[in-house]
Amino acid sequence: MEKPAKGEQTRALIVETALRLFRELGYDRTTMRAIAKEAGVSVGNAYYYFPSKEHLVQGFYDQMAEAHRRACAAVFDADADFTSRLTALLLAWLDVSAPYHEFAVQFFKNAIDPNSPLSPFSTESGNAREAAIAIHRRLLDGVKVDPQLREDLPELLWLFQMGVVLYWVHDKSEGQRNTRTLIKRSAPLIGKLLTMSRVPGLRSLTREAVQLFRDIGLSRLG
Repeated sequence: MEKPAKGEQTRALIVETALRLFRELGYDRTTMRAIAKEAGVSVGNAYYYFPSKEHLVQGFYDQMAEAHRRACAAVFDADADFTSRLTALLLAWLDVSAPYHEFAVQFFKNAIDPNSPLSPFSTESGNAREAAIAIHRRLLDGVKVDPQLREDLPELLWLFQMGVVLYWVHDKSEGQRNTRTLIKRSAPLIGKLLTMSRVPGLRSLTREAVQLFRDIGLSRLG
């Protein structure tokens, strides 16, 4: 296996250092100067890779998206139905994100602001958002759905995942077991809705719901 280039290693080091300081000091109290000092790089070097703390968090988003993509490799290789794969995909995200739960609220306070570059709907979050949607697009490979819905379903599934993330941020149960329960019980419901989309008598209802999604541009709030 090839070693990451030095620049990639430095970038990853800065992100990991920042996450540790966010956890210890809080997001608002952590400065780029403190991050550079703890990472053992110059302030100028830190700003070379990340022009601001917000850009640094975007680097974390990208890192998490890649980690989730790798974690889902086994999900896509498994010979399982849609519901089982969706469940496994979301549980994989929980496993990847678990180490960061205690300070996720630090990001959430900023990400919930529609004008913040940390919002999952922002232009700045575009790379991470598209990477997440691509995972859901692959999830749908080979799944029988109404052809008129297929184009929008990956984004709709990503929006569902964002709802799970919101619940996870506020979940104080041990090991966020309530979020795991939410996933395991809601994924079958989504599977049933997809089945309904193929039933002639119910197809118009699901198409109408997706048309509403298109008309209000829910995934393009940023």
